[in-house]
Amino acid sequence: MDIAVKFQSTATEPHPVYGYKAFHLGAFTFERDEYFAHIHWSTAEEKPASHTMDIGDFLRALMRDVGWGFFYGWVNFDDVFGTTNHYKTIDVFAGTYNGAYKKANVDLLQNFPTEEVRVTFVDILENWTNAGFDPYAAPQETGTPYGRKNGDNLSAVRRVRQLADRCVGLKDDLGMRTDSAGYPINRAFADVPQDPPELHPEPGFENEVHAFNLFAYLSRSDVVWNPSFTSVVKHSYMCPTTEEHKLPIIHGNDRVEWFFQMCDEITWDCGDKLTAEPRARVVMKAGDMAAMPADCRHQGFSPKRSMLLVWENGSPQVVYDIQEGRAPINPVSF
Repeated sequence: MDIAVKFQSTATEPHPVYGYKAFHLGAFTFERDEYFAHIHWSTAEEKPASHTMDIGDFLRALMRDVGWGFFYGWVNFDDVFGTTNHYKTIDVFAGTYNGAYKKANVDLLQNFPTEEVRVTFVDILENWTNAGFDPYAAPQETGTPYGRKNGDNLSAVRRVRQLADRCVGLKDDLGMRTDSAGYPINRAFADVPQDPPELHPEPGFENEVHAFNLFAYLSRSDVVWNPSFTSVVKHSYMCPTTEEHKLPIIHGNDRVEWFFQMCDEITWDCGDKLTAEPRARVVMKAGDMAAMPADCRHQGFSPKRSMLLVWENGSPQVVYDIQEGRAPINPVSF
């Protein structure tokens, strides 16, 4: 019989000057000041080690890690710190997939139950996010993450997906609308046509046959680098998203991931998943398609808000098929 275990984060009293709490997770300690997040740990030789990140970069990465349920595979906050999803447990690591840290023997990896990591990361996110700052928003569309403790923004960091009961826009759909009753058109997509598709269903099928303008739908997205699920067929997920500035994480794949650039341009830096050694720089313009293999890490840069369709294989088995050689690492062999 499974026994549910409730976890609570281990936090200190607020810092007397900055006002933020520090948090502990296993051998890791997380602290922040006005500008930076500081991660501390002890090496295998019991020597102290630490890593510092810009607090804005840290909170944006943390928001995706929490909001995506730790995603597929690796969520690298930068080239040192991150998490790996084993789907029931989570690795939290510092330097484990950085060749220089490994060589210097100052890396640390610890495995935790998923819920223990989630509870701690959620508490950090809620305590460290000040009023007026939204980690899901584009930098030009939100306030500053910097400064001393100043309120919170729980409505932003507790944001949950709006689920459609039926196809978007179909009768009884309770999810995001594609008309003016939903979200306003984003400033970057003012020129996107909002015309609905023309449909001619047979009499009696008006409530069964439907289509919607995906460009119009995405033009109203109020967040960036946060995929929506607009089509789910078994384990085939179509996940379009709007992108601006940079992907706040460096994603390490554990399965193949396909990208279709729907408009504008994104540049991707790709490297080896385990060592971060550079492998490719991919410039995707409207109409381009690319696939990220299961052994790479990648980070995107979008100078203008763009639309990207991400095609995911959501199979819970495929990661093990790849690990054991039953499925290929690369999507195509030439």
